[in-house]
Amino acid sequence: MNTPLQIIPTRDGSHTLYVPALSETYHSLHGAVQESQHVFIQNGLLHWLQQHSASSVTVLEVGLGTGLNALLTYLMAEQTATTVQYTALEPFPIPLACVAGLNYSRRLADSGHMPLDALQAVFETIHSQPEGVTNALSSYFALQKLHTSVADFASPPVAFDLVYFDAFAPSKQPSMWTLETLSTVVQLIRPGGLLVTYCVQGQFRRHLKQLGLAVTTLPGPPGKKEMTRAVCV
Repeated sequence: MNTPLQIIPTRDGSHTLYVPALSETYHSLHGAVQESQHVFIQNGLLHWLQQHSASSVTVLEVGLGTGLNALLTYLMAEQTATTVQYTALEPFPIPLACVAGLNYSRRLADSGHMPLDALQAVFETIHSQPEGVTNALSSYFALQKLHTSVADFASPPVAFDLVYFDAFAPSKQPSMWTLETLSTVVQLIRPGGLLVTYCVQGQFRRHLKQLGLAVTTLPGPPGKKEMTRAVCV
């Protein structure tokens, strides 16, 4: 995706990136942090941990993007003493110049999550660590980052407990929402595992049901009526 990216504010004060070539943003303009916290942390990670009374979880993120979901997951791992093995797929990494301009660390530090310097160091490491290397960012959070698509992702020996499906919208990146692509993703989820996403497109949900998942519609984040959570049964 060799197009200029623009850093723009969202309504909760946190940044997102705008892609002029797609006329699309990486997050909701109603609030980037709000959206990620609601969809992927509250209704994904925390829900899975509560349902399974678990102290560890394996997470696959389809679309690392700005790294916000990874940073929020890191924070939750620290706060709950949960061991997280986090694999992030991103075939189009954002430039490090964009990383330096994003204000997530400041916004989260202002909320009392962690000191700004420590949080920014983690955020920069998420983006700068070498591809394919598993790096322990703390005692609880280990990250492997791969610059590959789902289609080219070599199946790991252990299936994932939780998938953050955070591709661009079906109208902008249709190849990510086909039955074929979703079938590849579903095969990576263990029985009982979850897929969460902001998307509630009808065809997408029908694909998930066709693939044998139990699909639930949940209230969405601010500015969006609904979101989707699906269980691999």
